[in-house]
Amino acid sequence: MKTSVTGYPRIGKNRELKFASEKFFKGEISERDLLSVGREIRKEGFLKQKEAGITFISSNDFSLYDNVLDTAVLFNIIPARYRELGVSELETYFAMARGYQTEKGNVKALAMKKWFNTNYHYIVPEIDDDTEIRLTSVKPLTEYKEAKELGVETKVQLIGPFTFLKLARYTGEKTIDDFSDKLAGEYAALLEKIGAEGAEWVQLDEPYLVRDISDKDIALFTKIYDVILGAKGSVKVLLQTYFGDIRDIYKTVIEQNFDAIGLDFVEGRKTKELVKGFGFPADKLLVAGLVNGKNIWRNNYAKTLDELKELKRVAGDSVVLGTSCSLLHVPYTLENETKLSENYKQHFAFAEEKLVELGSIAKLSDYGDSSNVAAQDAFKENQKLFFGRVDSKDEAVQKRVAGIKDEDYTRLPEFHEREKIQKEKLGLPLFPTTTIGSFPQTQDVRKNRQEFRKGLISEEQYTDFNKKKIAECIALQEEIGLDVIVHGEYERNDMVEYFGEHIAGYVFTEKAWVQSYGTRCVKPPIIWGDVSRKEAITVPWSKYAKSCTNKPVKGMLTGPVTILNWSFPREDISIKESTLQIALAIRDEVLDLEANGIDIIQIDEAALREKLPLRKSDWYSEYLDWAIPAFRLVHSGVKPETQIHTHMCYSEFTDIIPSIDAMDADVITFEASRSDLQILDSLKENNFKTEVGPGVYDIHSPRVPSVEEIVTALTKMRDRIEDSKLWVNPDCGLKTRGETETKASLINLVTAAKELRQIAK
Repeated sequence: MKTSVTGYPRIGKNRELKFASEKFFKGEISERDLLSVGREIRKEGFLKQKEAGITFISSNDFSLYDNVLDTAVLFNIIPARYRELGVSELETYFAMARGYQTEKGNVKALAMKKWFNTNYHYIVPEIDDDTEIRLTSVKPLTEYKEAKELGVETKVQLIGPFTFLKLARYTGEKTIDDFSDKLAGEYAALLEKIGAEGAEWVQLDEPYLVRDISDKDIALFTKIYDVILGAKGSVKVLLQTYFGDIRDIYKTVIEQNFDAIGLDFVEGRKTKELVKGFGFPADKLLVAGLVNGKNIWRNNYAKTLDELKELKRVAGDSVVLGTSCSLLHVPYTLENETKLSENYKQHFAFAEEKLVELGSIAKLSDYGDSSNVAAQDAFKENQKLFFGRVDSKDEAVQKRVAGIKDEDYTRLPEFHEREKIQKEKLGLPLFPTTTIGSFPQTQDVRKNRQEFRKGLISEEQYTDFNKKKIAECIALQEEIGLDVIVHGEYERNDMVEYFGEHIAGYVFTEKAWVQSYGTRCVKPPIIWGDVSRKEAITVPWSKYAKSCTNKPVKGMLTGPVTILNWSFPREDISIKESTLQIALAIRDEVLDLEANGIDIIQIDEAALREKLPLRKSDWYSEYLDWAIPAFRLVHSGVKPETQIHTHMCYSEFTDIIPSIDAMDADVITFEASRSDLQILDSLKENNFKTEVGPGVYDIHSPRVPSVEEIVTALTKMRDRIEDSKLWVNPDCGLKTRGETETKASLINLVTAAKELRQIAK
């Protein structure tokens, strides 16, 4: 049996790309040095997959920042404001990703959104009426040739044209239909060039097909691929889908002239039903995504072998075993985990281990007879892992979840009454200013945490340092003039991992880094068993912060849905049950903060949308009907005068505004600046009751917004949001920013709010 990997991690085993990129941004290394690091990362990935015996290995799955941005540059889709900077091609590329601010120019970054239902973020292409689509880059050819020189034959991976066009933003009068023919022609030209280099296969990723697809979408898809497949020549085309099933377009897809079709059998609830019900063409390969590319648990060989056996009855020997999606979404290797007990490690498979799994399952499948398979050592060792984990269950936790009552999801009194009580108690000015929570995690902060973890300093020294930083942070906020103060979160390594460390049921890694966007990497903790709060998590830090100021201090928590979504979840219970367990743990912390005099508590749900089903028909039955109540469970027990905030960032929220309002928070802050405040119209249309703070500047860019820029944004907000409900804040936390730019940006933010108060008088 042949095997296929949709894509491979690209940050480097030890985040080499992240560190090299950051040095390049600071001018510490050259463009040549940065590109050299990229080549070494690609080389290691190519050779590792070849060594594992993978049949279909991808090239061009590497990116210095984002594959969608790479595709835009590949086809000359670069807005004029970036070209006009007059900088190098690489600097222009990064300006689109991160923004740019020097004497040569001052431009914001392109919008950034979540990549379907993952925690990876892509850069949204921007197409205006003057965009001239044409093939201008040789990146796919270069990386194919790199692999070939290493003795590795690859399939050239590209974001498919249909998905690219559907994800793009059109800023002028022209629409997707005005650009589809030209883009299809340029893809056809690219395939011809790839074929001329000797490549046998091209993989076109079309994950958008797992969404709700209309008849108009099907017509567009067909028109595009009639052009591409009609001119593909000797190159074979693999249409790769993932993150769900393609029920709306399956029959159309199998009738097209593709040479192989990749389907997701992990998240695709109806994929097996589609293949069995409508059949599969004998002249195509079926790349069956049966090895989970998004989670880190070992594959159950028995289950996968049974599914392969069923598929072979339909597609015969044309079945290829593949990953359900790119391995970009899992860490590199368990070899880096030197401190993790073997009792845990044996249950996990990161990217390198998944390569081994693909090989093992393929070999077992080739044995054919079930008795021969069962006799194999690899099969027997694998099956031992699925007899249950004895330390994963906690009867007290399960009993508490079972005891949740309907009234536990409802906070009283209702919002409008609470709003009056809170305004009277807090006495905040019009357009109150605050931040989302974290302040810059400078080198001394990271050093303090690392030394404490390594036992080089005492707990008292660690705590004293953090208290000093908190006091300095509060003094800075008072100097700047912010109305609601935060403590800066200097004790936190990550907004999810930090909470997991204080909650029973979690397992942690050392170097299991996963790319979130660009140079931002996260290390998701693993939910091993039933979850409960072991101790007060944030209370001591918030109490200390409150003692340093007379201004309101905001307690900072991560919400249960985000903690679940930004962890590697269990597969032996439902994500609903896991989330409710986490919600009860965070509820305990909320009530503890309130009892200690914290009057404003922010419960971040940055990842609320992440596991929202990609099909609207499944939104409520499979997710929102329990995810929204889980958030309400966290705060329903607080007093009317306690103000509950939440925060959401870098995703699409306009179509779920009523559900967000139903979270029944008192204040919600949104990412908005990169998306040009597009969410505001939806808030107005839905009569959004919650007080709201759409972000007035982008914290993922190093540029400092001017007072005028912020005033302009706030003026637009006032057209759609009542003055009494409008808060002023950045897009997100300031953890990744530098101290100088942070202070300058917040000074401008406060100045803008004061100007607005004068205007509103």
